Amino acid sequence: MWRLRETPRRGPKPSLTLDDIVASAIAIADAEGLAAVSMARVAERLGNSTMALYRHVKSKDDLLVIMSDAAIERPEPMPEGVDWRTGLTFWADGVLTAIRRHPWYAKVPISGPPAGPNNLAWFDSALGVLADTGLPEEAKVGVVMGLITYVQGQIRMAFDLAAGYADNPDAFQQFGATLRKVADPRVYPAVVRTVEAGVFDEVGSFEEDNEADFDFGLQLYLDGVAAFIDRVG
Repeated sequence: MWRLRETPRRGPKPSLTLDDIVASAIAIADAEGLAAVSMARVAERLGNSTMALYRHVKSKDDLLVIMSDAAIERPEPMPEGVDWRTGLTFWADGVLTAIRRHPWYAKVPISGPPAGPNNLAWFDSALGVLADTGLPEEAKVGVVMGLITYVQGQIRMAFDLAAGYADNPDAFQQFGATLRKVADPRVYPAVVRTVEAGVFDEVGSFEEDNEADFDFGLQLYLDGVAAFIDRVG
């Protein structure tokens, strides 16, 4: 992933490279989903043997890590002169845009901290926004990790809900009416108050609702960060 292996200086140029393997795996995932990616499928697409892939990638798990890092690419340069809140909002929107290009990204298991060059670039970008907040470095990491948890969680849930909506939109559009029928105020008093307030009656665009939910949660999180900076910074 970091290209730290020494490149052979003699002999013919390899007919297969790690970049070829990663690009092929991403193309399969984009077209058919993450479940369709296997060493055998990638090898078939490239016209090579499966064993040839193992000279470059130790396992499918390693391939998933490398292809997810490649897919997210590098973050856009942070606009000059922005305050930390505007910068983190720009950053979070950038993550959302990057992952939307490859919805399978949300299905890749998270097995460790940011490791690849692109993921580390995103991590560095978010940390850099907090440079002038007065927070200690450990606190900056905590703020960014909390933001990553929020953004990744929202994206994963949004993709799952989108699949459910595509399968059964009526379940979403009739949610309020269903709750009115089944929610007993003696058992679910808070839910019933929400239903009676008409919270679930306005059914808008599913995509617009997701956007609004994402932004609401993001700004709520950043409100907490602002309070933390005032207290600690």
